[in-house]
Amino acid sequence: MADLETFRAEVRDWLAANYPASLNAPMSEDEAPWGGRKMVWKNPDAKLWLERMGARGWTAPTWPKDYGGGGLSAEEARVLSQELARIHARPALMSFGIWMLGPVLLEYATEDQKRRFLPPIVRGEIRWCQGYSEPGAGSDLASLQTRAEDRGDHFLINGQKVWTSYADQADWIFCLVRTDTTKKHEGISFVLFDMTSPGVEARPIKLISGSSPFCETFFDNVKVPKDQLVGKLNGGWEIAKRLLQYERQNISAGGFGGGAGLELEEVAKGYVGLRAGKLADADLRARIAAHKMDAKAFALTVRRAETESKAAKGPSPAVSIIKYAAASLNQAKHELMLEAMGTKGLGWDGEGFAPEEIRETRAWLRSKGNSIEGGTSEVNLNVIAKRVLGLLDHQ
Repeated sequence: MADLETFRAEVRDWLAANYPASLNAPMSEDEAPWGGRKMVWKNPDAKLWLERMGARGWTAPTWPKDYGGGGLSAEEARVLSQELARIHARPALMSFGIWMLGPVLLEYATEDQKRRFLPPIVRGEIRWCQGYSEPGAGSDLASLQTRAEDRGDHFLINGQKVWTSYADQADWIFCLVRTDTTKKHEGISFVLFDMTSPGVEARPIKLISGSSPFCETFFDNVKVPKDQLVGKLNGGWEIAKRLLQYERQNISAGGFGGGAGLELEEVAKGYVGLRAGKLADADLRARIAAHKMDAKAFALTVRRAETESKAAKGPSPAVSIIKYAAASLNQAKHELMLEAMGTKGLGWDGEGFAPEEIRETRAWLRSKGNSIEGGTSEVNLNVIAKRVLGLLDHQ
């Protein structure tokens, strides 16, 4: 305990000396520190913050120091998280490499691959995207048809992915490809390659919210060196499932995109008004209170699941429960937001609406995707039934 308090004091002193004061202002959506070669830094201090945190390995605090991580224990990482929260620090890095790819590389990659790919992830030098879903392989992901043909010293990849988040901004992709057409699950491999490779094209998909975080991604005779195959040939499905567990765990813990930075209770008070010190609409007040209780219980459950995950050295299928609940909670929050805002929640553009009102309307629309991304709610319910509850299909 004394050692942890010493560490806490060291972290507090380091943050006081190294966290840029300019980052105390709220972070806008286009300032999110994704990193990578294409990142345009709106605030130079955000880049400095990433460089300082990356140099200590604190963007991935529990990863081994040999691969650029912080080498912290789970208890030390919790202290670091608490101290960052205490000063309301912005995230130094938001990265699919940290949340999804890195953990499976630590588990499945060769030593050379770990030393090659993990340190740049920690430093935010490479931004990754995920090549999973295809037009004919969404919920049934194992039906994917993107081919990787063996051409001796390399694979030749042809096919298409869809809903590839930020593919147009990414430097590299972790991608599921079919290397055996005679088998379904056992014919899939997991490869990494540069998005600037000849034959790669990303086309943004405009959503109803007005933003374009997702892309269609096309591969036309893309050459990928064989040393960029992770795990065994035709053994990619195991890695794919593991990565999805990490994705669902981090989506649940970190919330969903599209938030307007507004607090539900404050919004309701501002638009509905107070009566005798309480929200004037009794029914809405009761539903907001119930939502707050659900959100608190959810946060405690996530914390417990994270502790159990670390003890078991990886997430369990139970993260599907958390991901399903996270989607439902976030969608319910935005529904309550718009109800509280009344007609002010109907703005899209033009005069008569404040910027935060327009952002919330678009955030509500964006939340509709929460039950699709990271595995649809229907798929997660199937995982819960089969893998968590142990239920079997009866013919």
